[in-house]
Amino acid sequence: MRRTGPGDERGEDHGPVRYGPAFPGDGLPVLPELSAVVAAAAGRADAQPVGGAPALLEAACGYWTRRGLPCGPDQVAASPGAPALLLALTAALAGDGADVLVPRPCAAWWAPYARLLGRSVFQVPTPLESGGVPDPYALLETVRRVRAEGGDPRLLVLSVADDPTACVAPPELLLETVEAATAEGLHLVSDETWRDTVHDPHGTVVLSPAEMRTDQVTVVTDLAGALLPPGWPAAVARFPATAGGRHLHARVLDILTALGARIGTPVAAVAGYALDEPPPVTERREASVRLHARVAAAAHAAVVAAGALARPPQAGRHLYADLGPLREPLAAQGVGDAQELEDLLTARLGMPAPGGHRFGDDLGALRVRLATGPLLGGTDEERAECLTSPEPLELPHVQSSLISLRSVFDDLRDDAQRWEPPR
Repeated sequence: MRRTGPGDERGEDHGPVRYGPAFPGDGLPVLPELSAVVAAAAGRADAQPVGGAPALLEAACGYWTRRGLPCGPDQVAASPGAPALLLALTAALAGDGADVLVPRPCAAWWAPYARLLGRSVFQVPTPLESGGVPDPYALLETVRRVRAEGGDPRLLVLSVADDPTACVAPPELLLETVEAATAEGLHLVSDETWRDTVHDPHGTVVLSPAEMRTDQVTVVTDLAGALLPPGWPAAVARFPATAGGRHLHARVLDILTALGARIGTPVAAVAGYALDEPPPVTERREASVRLHARVAAAAHAAVVAAGALARPPQAGRHLYADLGPLREPLAAQGVGDAQELEDLLTARLGMPAPGGHRFGDDLGALRVRLATGPLLGGTDEERAECLTSPEPLELPHVQSSLISLRSVFDDLRDDAQRWEPPR
């Protein structure tokens, strides 16, 4: 069992929330149709209601219905980004002394909201082959120990398509974990921000926990995952169609009201447009997913060829690398933990390489998340060219980025080979 709480920050001089890792954006220019919707709404002076106006809520309902999760507007709430929703959900579900469970590792922004409310966060290991969803047996053992110590675990946050690991949880694992969690009376918050960025949608099955237990799962989706730029914050939540779900929905709206968490009118307009998924939005999303899948696969090949470990990325715009096999040569360069590895790779790669400790992993484990967006070029023109090229990996600016990545990891591999004892 791994417990974290207020003041248990790792690498304190580097690790406050305000210096946390950036959201892995797609690095691409804004879709012109999205810009046009924002511009058309920019002259409106009216404020959006807390939780979202009817048009936005209807669009969110359509989005989820197309994914096998039908709902009505009274089951939906919107906010300026997923963090505000998670804060409100945590306050509503665990604000009276209850504890929160998360997988290890997990998205960097999950735990801070529980700590902000003074709640303890318990981390549960994930299986070796996946991420984002705790091992069901480890989950049950953690719940048992927390209760034995006088705790009150009540909320589990998980993700079927994961940041930071870029894995998609197998349906059988997800089912076992959902059954274990709900049998113990936990409410689940399913972060499905990355579900629409699966690299092989025909070969990868993505299920939502809400399809398995509709009464104990709230789904949260940040539109920055696949529909909007990260700088236009908007997110939506889907609540269970039960008496408990209606009570939770009302409580979340109360908290969002207290926070003044309203979506700006232009962003609300473009969020509704994007959630309707018109052809320009779906075509851009599909092109972006194809592009980042190819770049992620090339980055993964470079990392593994150097002797590091990494699961093949299945979703998102990132991969999670374990440089444990290169520990000895890294130690010779003064790298003994994830923070020092983050500092070294960020400097050498010229792009952020947040260490695994940012995501709740052990500080001593030499793990980093690498994003693919910075590999697409340095200008809007170069990045836009990646979308239209039939062979984006052969573009000079992408080749240059990947060569630089391979060079940095090859140097680490060569250092490791020099450290091998003679046979």
